Amino acid sequence: MVRPFIVAVKKTNVVRAYYILPCCLLLLNLVNNLVSYKAEVIHDPFLRVVIIILLVLFGGSLVAFAVAPGLEAIVRNLHRGSRHEAGRVGEAVFLLALGAVVFWLYYQMYINGPESLLPRVWRNPTG
Repeated sequence: MVRPFIVAVKKTNVVRAYYILPCCLLLLNLVNNLVSYKAEVIHDPFLRVVIIILLVLFGGSLVAFAVAPGLEAIVRNLHRGSRHEAGRVGEAVFLLALGAVVFWLYYQMYINGPESLLPRVWRNPTG
């Protein structure tokens, strides 16, 4: 009885370590780029660096302690809750959708700039 539980835990950890956590870190990097973009409006370099560091620390903590475990719980529930109703398919669809969203966000940022991910009101003034 203990053996299947260990295998299930290892499988969940593999999904978290090799897919969910890297996706969360990519999203954190995306947010860091947005923070750097928004920090350009702060003219004092010392204050700008302090604010960037504080926001990145807050974002890293949020990803490590809330977002990654939350996504892991969603994957675990998709897999466990609907095992007889194609739970693996639901898990795979969720993971593919997560990867597609991360790719699309990065594509938008690098092709159109970080301001393309922000509402018009939040964009830095030009000029």
